[in-house]
Amino acid sequence: MSTIRFHYMTTLTPEQFVAGLTDFGPGRSKLFGNSADEYLRVHHRGPFQADVTEGSGGIWERLYYDWSDPDRVVMTTTDSNVWGGRSGHTYTLTRLPDGRTALDALVVREGKNIKGRILAFVLGTIGRHVLEKAFANSIKVVEARNSAAREECTPCAY
Repeated sequence: MSTIRFHYMTTLTPEQFVAGLTDFGPGRSKLFGNSADEYLRVHHRGPFQADVTEGSGGIWERLYYDWSDPDRVVMTTTDSNVWGGRSGHTYTLTRLPDGRTALDALVVREGKNIKGRILAFVLGTIGRHVLEKAFANSIKVVEARNSAAREECTPCAY
């Protein structure tokens, strides 16, 4: 099992981050490179939770998303071809006085088979930087999307 933690500062508000994270529409792969559109299946979506299958490159997982706490998003793996046990993601969002948001990510990867155990080991060691870079890229894409929306809305008040 691998437990990976990283920290990121963003200009996004917690609400903007959650909106990007829970955008399960077409083009999700542009926001999250590890979520290819052909794998995406939204089984259920409510106001503060969703049941979604996503993945890429032959790896998929079904996640239960819970964003009922405005300062935390918990994504629990409920099924996968490689992940099991306590696998999932937790994002803790802290609104800072300067308008930025501190994002603390916790990713747990527990392999349920040989392929999953090998992937968990790789992610916990040399693959950690790949995962962190993908997360940072996702944040930048959501930031750019929100920046473009503000520019289109000028002189709207935010």
